[in-house]
Amino acid sequence: QAQLQESGGGLVQAGESLRLSCAASESAFAVNFNGWYRQPPGKPRELVAIVGVGTTNVADSVKGRFTVSRDNAKNTIYLHMNSLKPEDTAVYYCLALIRRTSRDLFYDTWGQGTQVTVST
Repeated sequence: QAQLQESGGGLVQAGESLRLSCAASESAFAVNFNGWYRQPPGKPRELVAIVGVGTTNVADSVKGRFTVSRDNAKNTIYLHMNSLKPEDTAVYYCLALIRRTSRDLFYDTWGQGTQVTVST
């Protein structure tokens, strides 16, 4: 069972919006979300947004267009992407520290990623 599952990606035109979701497994003992990252084609993975306890922050490249929210009851974080640009095209990943059981330590856990493609 995947510990993190992203969803919501797709193909959109420039200027449109998408909302990505990252849900942690209900079976996880504890989850601390780290944030959202993306990997554009042929480029390294980069930070998009940090999700802290009571605080969030987004990268300068998306500031004013992307926001982050969370639903603690659902163990889910969201990336709200507005005014999308072709340069936002990437695979988007979420990262969390997860303890699977009470006997485990926290481990860095990545989701499988969701593709976002923005056309001109």
